Amino acid sequence: MMNEDEVLTTLKILIIGESGVGKSSLLLRFTDDTFDPEQPATIGVDFKVKTLSVEGNTTKLAIWDTAGQERFRTLTPSYYRGAQGVILVYDVSNRKSFQKLDMWLNELETFSTKSDIVKMLVGNKIDMDKREVDRQEGLKFARKHAMLFIEASAKTKEGVQVAFEELVEKVIQTPGLWENDSRGGMSLNDRGNQSVSQGCGGYCSLL
Repeated sequence: MMNEDEVLTTLKILIIGESGVGKSSLLLRFTDDTFDPEQPATIGVDFKVKTLSVEGNTTKLAIWDTAGQERFRTLTPSYYRGAQGVILVYDVSNRKSFQKLDMWLNELETFSTKSDIVKMLVGNKIDMDKREVDRQEGLKFARKHAMLFIEASAKTKEGVQVAFEELVEKVIQTPGLWENDSRGGMSLNDRGNQSVSQGCGGYCSLL
């Protein structure tokens, strides 16, 4: 059994994106290794805790999965508060969900309380026969907005574990996000900036 004092930190991770892109399915695949093709739409906010070890650092993840529908937007400010990482999801078989990414990024910038929050773009449902958004489009968008990027399938598991691990690794490499959290995380320190620039210029293309 793991002792609490062995946990480096607790990180707040958000999953955002349009309704129906598979946010809850990605979360369930990562936390419980299950997949339900009839997964109902999230009502309000779902929340799961998962302990993850990345490069010898054990962190506890508090992962918030939000409803994509407009009628739940009143929850937004408290949902974003204090988050160190965010996974922005679109459906590669649904171009409309990709076109709405700018709206979600604007919302993130409006309500996020941490200026150096780590962002991961995930193109989900690569198991689908019909593809409307190719990989290069996703990569281009991620580069433009300094985001990590990966394509994944909650159904087949592909890319899911890697997406969360890479996001957490980047957060850990940005000490200003999780150290001295009583200050609200608003001050950027030099080490955090260096780790991002040395890593991959603020974005990474993953397998």
